[in-house]
Amino acid sequence: MSPTVLIVDDEAAQRQLLRAVLESDYDVVTAADGNEAMQLLEKRAFDLVITDERMPNMTGSELIGWAQEHVPETPFIVLTAHGSIETAVQAIKLGASDYLTKPLGSPEELRLVVAKALRGRRLVDGSLVQQAEIEARFPDDIVAKSDAMKGVLTLAGQVAPQPTTVLLTGESGTGKEVVARFIHRRSQRSEMPFVAVNCAALTETLLESELFGHERGAFTGATQSRRGRFELANGGTLFLDEVGEMGTSLQTKLLRVLQEQEFERVGGTRTISVDVRVIAATNRDPDAAVKAGDLRADLYYRLSVFPIHIPPLRLRREGVLPLAEHFVAEISTRMGQQSKTLSAEAVERICAHDWPGNVRELQNAIERALIVSRGQEILASDLPLTTQLPNSTGPGDAATTLDPALGAVSLPATLAEIEKNAILSALGRHDGDRRATAQELGISLRTLQYRLKEYGLTKRR
Repeated sequence: MSPTVLIVDDEAAQRQLLRAVLESDYDVVTAADGNEAMQLLEKRAFDLVITDERMPNMTGSELIGWAQEHVPETPFIVLTAHGSIETAVQAIKLGASDYLTKPLGSPEELRLVVAKALRGRRLVDGSLVQQAEIEARFPDDIVAKSDAMKGVLTLAGQVAPQPTTVLLTGESGTGKEVVARFIHRRSQRSEMPFVAVNCAALTETLLESELFGHERGAFTGATQSRRGRFELANGGTLFLDEVGEMGTSLQTKLLRVLQEQEFERVGGTRTISVDVRVIAATNRDPDAAVKAGDLRADLYYRLSVFPIHIPPLRLRREGVLPLAEHFVAEISTRMGQQSKTLSAEAVERICAHDWPGNVRELQNAIERALIVSRGQEILASDLPLTTQLPNSTGPGDAATTLDPALGAVSLPATLAEIEKNAILSALGRHDGDRRATAQELGISLRTLQYRLKEYGLTKRR
């Protein structure tokens, strides 16, 4: 979808000139004065407004002042008469992103200034949505070696060029957002924003404001109007993660947006129209959620026009090792260190593990292993996994006895257990010397003794 540009000028010839220059690249709408522009801005979102400064009834600066209160994220370019630099400076102080003097020097000058303003448009309101979410940066490829994942990507590639709503299902950590970004990247909206929101991370009240925005004074602390994520995703894709956790009253409002592509901000009365493709995801069984009354049936049917199920990692085991090797290379680069290799025992342990946390658990395990490993090879003992190898008896192996009095140690990949495993690995490297272990870990001997007692790792007397 092309970015939308609103041209405001009381001279018909000037409006036609600007439209002729821009309409091959943008969706252009025109208004003859400030009042008509305000009416349009109240009805729909625009990616950019180009306004003349000198107009009857309302100047361009006055229009910008109104917009700062009602649509504060909308960028403006002001057209001023040649030599009126003071007017241009005043407009920029009011909130304009740039200015042009009339008569225009060349069509290319206009195109460059417009492109610059639209690039800046993607950096709006960092408190509401992170730049990375808007810019939609994707990996060049997705590691998909299993037949199951290849099938998922085949379906995703088939639906990508269509405007169809997609529902992604699967356990947590299976890569639903990665698939959503894959779909967006291959859609006709790929140059427009990809905006993601986790519906389970916010209360219903906060989520409503996050999705639809709010007007100034809508609630305590709402000192100015703000756009929601539907407006920020206009022309692009909105990814609703864990949509099954959304309250049922908010589901009703979401259903209306999906059907009508319009809504009102919290505390507002004007209807805003958007063009947004929605990709939703849930880790719950949607049929069971509907039966339990947690998910409206009509919303479910509207979301699941094209359902795609992403299987857990334990059901696509042939893809586990390639993923692990991919993460080793990727995370090593991010850490600024030379890529390491996986030892034979580490490979065996990785392939034998069930990965209940799926891809996310695998990625975290590899990152942790890269941090604690000492050489250029990742050992089995560097991996925080519950899987024990049949003949693993080395003193440095975190899944076996480090001290004969401790017994076998099982290490699930929880946050507390990662700490526990780090202690065990260090103990193994120092042959049970607690003082040397504490020194390596950067903690006091007393703290180490407390942790050993807390995790049940003290010797039996």
